[in-house]
Amino acid sequence: MGVLESRTATELVSKQSTYFPATGMPDRDWWQALWPEPIKLLEALGLRAGMVVVDLCCGDGYFTAPLARLVKPGRVVAVDLDPGMLEQARAACRDHPNCTFLQADARELARLVPEPVDYVLMANTFHGVPDKTGLARAAHAVLKLEGCFVVVNWHARPREETPVLGQPRGPATAMRVSPEALRAVVEPAGFELERLAELPPYHYGAIFVQAVGRAG
Repeated sequence: MGVLESRTATELVSKQSTYFPATGMPDRDWWQALWPEPIKLLEALGLRAGMVVVDLCCGDGYFTAPLARLVKPGRVVAVDLDPGMLEQARAACRDHPNCTFLQADARELARLVPEPVDYVLMANTFHGVPDKTGLARAAHAVLKLEGCFVVVNWHARPREETPVLGQPRGPATAMRVSPEALRAVVEPAGFELERLAELPPYHYGAIFVQAVGRAG
């Protein structure tokens, strides 16, 4: 495990480089320690029944299975570059036929997801994206006009102040992204911040909607 403990992420800079810098998949037990009720977290982010959702950089499916339950009869498209992570996500979602899985680069979302979706969720990986505005444009390209791009981030606090199960966790302090810094890189892609949702103990969710009169 590197200094960045995060969900597995799709590399945006080079197809020869598989992951965002220094990312890895933490043990599932400490996600459960952070968020024992993931459906409540997803509801706080505005997810609801009937939506079509892209779980971008889905990792082992910790959110994918709860998403599938929550949005039913809608559906979930889970995207990750790592085939091992996708296999774990498939296993987590074996009772949810409304999930599909794509091993793919995030830059190719518009080709892979040809019908507009309601929601693109990216949890715990955005801090490691080299081209953050470029990724936001990729999300913009697949959203319905009224759709949302939602980023779940660690708050910009020192890593030693965010322990989980007795140890400092999360990305390196210098790589954490404040809400203000997040707006600065996402809004140029054609979004505007609708609201922030506090996700205790250490995270926030930024809900972006398409800005009227601005292209992605």
